[in-house]
Amino acid sequence: MIVIAQVSDIHVDGEPRSVDRTRAVLRYLEELPYDLAAVLVTGDIADHGTADEYAVVRELLNSRHPLLVCPGNHDDRAAFRAGLLGGTEGATARPDAPVNQVLRGEGFVVALCDSSVPGKDEGFLEDETLEWLDGVLDATPREVPVLVAFHHPPVPLHTPYVDGIRQFGEERLAALAERHPHLTAFLAGHAHTAAATTFAGRPLLVAPGVVSALRLPWENPGPDSPHVHLDLPPALAFHVLGEDGRLTTHYRTVTV
Repeated sequence: MIVIAQVSDIHVDGEPRSVDRTRAVLRYLEELPYDLAAVLVTGDIADHGTADEYAVVRELLNSRHPLLVCPGNHDDRAAFRAGLLGGTEGATARPDAPVNQVLRGEGFVVALCDSSVPGKDEGFLEDETLEWLDGVLDATPREVPVLVAFHHPPVPLHTPYVDGIRQFGEERLAALAERHPHLTAFLAGHAHTAAATTFAGRPLLVAPGVVSALRLPWENPGPDSPHVHLDLPPALAFHVLGEDGRLTTHYRTVTV
């Protein structure tokens, strides 16, 4: 059994609230009696993309489990790369290049793609990223499941607050998926709400937010009500790959 935790949208801004909620989630994962195959943190790591925020994040995201992070629309690629990766991801010397990473575990592969667009809120996978992902999938034996993760979901999720800034150009990703049957599922964040749907014939599993939760349209009491819940607890997802290759996702809330 392979267990991968997904944490998303920690939005560390230097204030105690975001730091405390992120620390509570990481502490929960550290205290598990089971060694996780990976912890994925899928974007919106620093709320303003500053070096000071990434310095705080670097201290917070200290785990005994293998841990990978990708940028979201609130992140700055150059500051993200310098503050969290130290240039060790082996990409390119260009500070504004997409931050793409791969984890090859025992019996699985995770490809963490950068869907951020510098200076914009919506998401898009650059040709450079799609070519990289195609290479990762080509290099992975067909019997090994590959999970593809990014920040922006490539479909609407009935959340008007974020659907306008979802991932676009998704037909290119769908065409790539069609060529690789061992691409098992897509993982995303951004929506600040747990969701499960499909994309390109695969599960698309969206992690809930840590810093806040999104109010869905049928939960909103009126047009002047805030879209964001600040009083609900932080939450995360556990993705479980069974020996039969079946993927199951569980969602958990964490006490701060």
